[in-house]
Amino acid sequence: MEHAPLVNEDDEANECCSADEFELKPRNHSKKTIEFKLKIKTKSTKKMGLSCSSILSLCRNKAHKTQPRNVMIGRRDLNSIWYPKNVIRNQKYNILTFIPLVLFEQFRFFLNLYFLIMACTQFIPMFRVGYLYTYWGPLAFVLFVTMLREAYDDIKRAYRDKELNSQMYTLLCSNGRKKKVPSSQLQVSDVIIIQKNQRVPADVVLLQTSDKSGTCFIRTDQLDGETDWKLRIAAPLTHSLEDISVLISETSATGKIHAEPPSLSIHEFNGVVSWKEDEPLTVENVLWSGTVVATGEAVCCVIYTGSDTRMVMNTSKPRSKVGLLDNEINTLTKLLFIALVLLSIVMLLLKGFRGPWYRYLVRFFLLFSYMIPISLRVNLDMGKTVYAWFIQRDKNIPGTVVRTSTIPEELGRIGYLLSDKTGTLTQNLMIFKRIHLGTVSYTNENQNEISNLLKQQLKTITTPIHENQQPITSTTGKARSVVKKTEATKVPEAVKALALCHNVTPVFEEKSSSSLDTSARSTEDKNTTTALINRMSTAGRTGDLNSLPDTPLTGATSLNTTDASDLAQLLPPTDVTYQASSPDEIALVEWTEQVGLTLVYRDLQSMTLQLNSTQQLLHYQILQMFPFTSETKRMGIIIRDEQTNEIIFYLKGADVVMQTIVQYNDWLQEECSNMAREGLRTLVVAKKHLTVEHYQEFEQRLMKARLQTIDRNRRVNEVIETLERDMELLCVTGVEDKLQENVRQTLETLRNAGIKIWMLTGDKLETATCIAKSSKLIGRDHDIYTFKQVTTREDCLQELNTFRRKADACLIITGDTLQICLSFYEKDLMELTIQCPAVVVCRCSPTQKANVVEMLKKYGNHRVRVCAIGDGGNDVSMIQSADIGVGIVGKEGKQASLAADFSINQFSYLSRLLLVHGRNSYKRSAALSQFVMHRGLIISVMQAIFSSIFYFASISLYQGFLLVGYGTVYTMFPVFSLVLDKDVRSEIALLYPELYKELSKGRSLSFKTFFLWVFISIYQGGAIMYGSFLLFDDDFIHVVSITFTSLILTELLMVALTIRTWHPVMILAQLLSLACYVLSLIVLKSHFDPEFLQSWDFIWRVLLVTLISCLPLYILKFVQVKCKPPIQQKLMQYATLK
Repeated sequence: MEHAPLVNEDDEANECCSADEFELKPRNHSKKTIEFKLKIKTKSTKKMGLSCSSILSLCRNKAHKTQPRNVMIGRRDLNSIWYPKNVIRNQKYNILTFIPLVLFEQFRFFLNLYFLIMACTQFIPMFRVGYLYTYWGPLAFVLFVTMLREAYDDIKRAYRDKELNSQMYTLLCSNGRKKKVPSSQLQVSDVIIIQKNQRVPADVVLLQTSDKSGTCFIRTDQLDGETDWKLRIAAPLTHSLEDISVLISETSATGKIHAEPPSLSIHEFNGVVSWKEDEPLTVENVLWSGTVVATGEAVCCVIYTGSDTRMVMNTSKPRSKVGLLDNEINTLTKLLFIALVLLSIVMLLLKGFRGPWYRYLVRFFLLFSYMIPISLRVNLDMGKTVYAWFIQRDKNIPGTVVRTSTIPEELGRIGYLLSDKTGTLTQNLMIFKRIHLGTVSYTNENQNEISNLLKQQLKTITTPIHENQQPITSTTGKARSVVKKTEATKVPEAVKALALCHNVTPVFEEKSSSSLDTSARSTEDKNTTTALINRMSTAGRTGDLNSLPDTPLTGATSLNTTDASDLAQLLPPTDVTYQASSPDEIALVEWTEQVGLTLVYRDLQSMTLQLNSTQQLLHYQILQMFPFTSETKRMGIIIRDEQTNEIIFYLKGADVVMQTIVQYNDWLQEECSNMAREGLRTLVVAKKHLTVEHYQEFEQRLMKARLQTIDRNRRVNEVIETLERDMELLCVTGVEDKLQENVRQTLETLRNAGIKIWMLTGDKLETATCIAKSSKLIGRDHDIYTFKQVTTREDCLQELNTFRRKADACLIITGDTLQICLSFYEKDLMELTIQCPAVVVCRCSPTQKANVVEMLKKYGNHRVRVCAIGDGGNDVSMIQSADIGVGIVGKEGKQASLAADFSINQFSYLSRLLLVHGRNSYKRSAALSQFVMHRGLIISVMQAIFSSIFYFASISLYQGFLLVGYGTVYTMFPVFSLVLDKDVRSEIALLYPELYKELSKGRSLSFKTFFLWVFISIYQGGAIMYGSFLLFDDDFIHVVSITFTSLILTELLMVALTIRTWHPVMILAQLLSLACYVLSLIVLKSHFDPEFLQSWDFIWRVLLVTLISCLPLYILKFVQVKCKPPIQQKLMQYATLK
């Protein structure tokens, strides 16, 4: 069958199977061994908030999570247990939970809860000390702004979810008809048709493809972060059917899929498809949810939906992130509350327990409640909005988006940076750099020499030998190697080996052209290039040249001498792209094309090369393929050269394993080390000639090993290893994975800033190690310790003891090994790992990445934050688990960017984001919060002194409108202008990243600075009150206007003292606040005595009181700057002089 019966757009949508859910009793399946899981509890569901469906799901039977499932293909009515709906839900709230959850999030902060209680007391007449708006106005404003922001963010998430859940797919019904349904209505056992470039809506088994070979390519960048296309193969049992609807409509023999329970692993799958006979299913037969079909069309059967899919299970639930600064401020407000309680009790003790003492106690609580100002939350939230605006408007980091505006100051407290590799540190763009053949080395500059040698060696192509004829040589590979080969012979053999030993497939995409009548071309004609070459390949092997199309090529006497330039005239214009599981493979094949040997066709059984110089086609039969695995660290292929009938075994892999496989030589290890020092990824290539008898005997042993059910992989590898002996070394290649722009400088800057950098990647250990070296994540002076694979507690302990003796060594470990070690020696391993200058975790799944983040937060320095950066869908869990998540908009889509707190376009932007904006945001928030606390403390001290002078009366010093004005128009603008302050220029912060280390100590907001401001508040409050009483003893009736005026002037002067770099807006804010206060003195004549305020006695005495409260602090700061200036001020002065 050449094409699967796919979608016919003209088909009418008839009635399909019912969309109702069935909830029956589960069958009694046998228990299956539960896979080992990490002890850390990870939230592996993508459903957010508490919806009605999630409440109902709690009552459902969980058999679908723990038991293997039998899926009747296309018969959802035969599902015996309940399966989750196939919906994506990223919302945090719904219409019922929005208000309760938002209020809970707000009032779990002690500051807001305290003010809620204080505001509620004002409803009781005996406790009321002012107007209701004095307390309820600020609280209502804070809650309103918060709810507005949360509602806006959640509505955007809901629209994104709706867009994904509404994508339409073609459902194949039991009557053979097709029906369009949204992805949210798909159920387990449904047979669907997925078009090219369409997202896979659920975990499905591939039944058929539009390609006659039963293969298709998928893009997995949103699942595992790899941009290279992956090859998937339809189950041969179902792909061989002429009409796939037979599986659904035939009641006598219903197709069935037996699948394992849902699991986290995206690299493994075990199942069986049954229809008249049984056939095993592996991960190659499955498409995971979130991947995209890149070529052709695919007929699939749904086996996992909703929360059972691999994508959702590997995605952790996002949480509401609270900054470290917010927690510190929360702690300080608790101290202020304790101080408030003690002060109220002391005032009550001094007053005595006469009369209704409990009423006096509550009134004292209310009078001193401004010690904990609610304006603190308002100012901090508004400040964070300003910081986010600064970040997004920075022209040096264009395209940066702040998606979580509640934690910008956390960028200044980063201690650990966890980075993805592919697309984050690298561009995932491989460039061939060098090939070494033992006696000579070639680079891209020597391509012409290689092309000439290749042309000379392959210019004469022999006529194909009959299949029964013996190959040119029947000797063993060892006997052949005795002949000394020249450079002219070595180069073509190496190039041919690179052109054949790979898993690359050329994909032909037809160019869009107005001159071509594409509407009249059938599906088969659209693939003319592949079809013609395929028929030519078949004809060449069978000798039946009459099977070729009726073109001038039909007169060819030999296919192998066919001129491909004539063929090109018959084919539609196409774009050729190479697809493979590794970008290294593509780089090597593209290089062979550049030097003159092009891969033009490949399927599961054959491969065709083209010699560019003569346009000749060379055909090869693929006999066996041995793919690359992390255990073997090599890949091999056995081919039969149809030009010479030779059987050749090609092998390439990492130098550490190939050294013992190839024949003795004295240059391999040295050259591999040289290339590694240049940051190149090395591959060693070798070959071995096999006789027909040798290969047939090997094939029998291999088939026997593959039929084993116990230790199958070990037995197969043992058979393959019998060939991997005494192989002829051909060459060593060096490929560079092109790094992102300025990655080395950025990593060095961040390391100098005291940030420890970890790399978490799903890539191979060798690749990860090479990138870590080339990016300078691991310095040349650093030792490297590679943690060996472990399976038992004893192995873990042995490796830990060995690692403990490697002081200051960089650690390289696989995700599975890390998971096993954490299950036995969690604390020991993390304590050792945290001390490492750099850590690389390879072969790391999305869930393991999130677990590493949680471990680091648990055992790392709690005074610093953990930042995670990535660009793929596989990084979402890590980004959401980290204190700060940064997403990069790149080739792998925007899923990480949308899930992150901050979105940037390049990794190099991170240095400015942290060192400049992180520093400024943290310093500004620390100064702003402490000053707002000072503003509340000083007025509370003045209230306490006032009450003590007047026999501890529980009456307010100032009226309600003055208290509200004091926290708003009179002082708000100068205090809030501190968000424009900065201690160093951005150039200095980037030039001296060591300044960032100071921020990790948290000295800008600490108990030391807090108590210093408490002391300043007590001094200034006492100076204003007692100074006013002493200087205005005769005018004591005007105590309100005297003390309040001095208080406003003191606050303005203290803001000026705190500012380190003046901004024009700051000066304007000072003048505006002063003008507002003067204007209120003129307007509010009923509260102030205009004649008294205009007297010179009032003016000079108020100025004197203000001078007493502020002058000592100015003198102390001047002395400190002169005698012991801070390091940043020294650098600023040095930069100015320079």
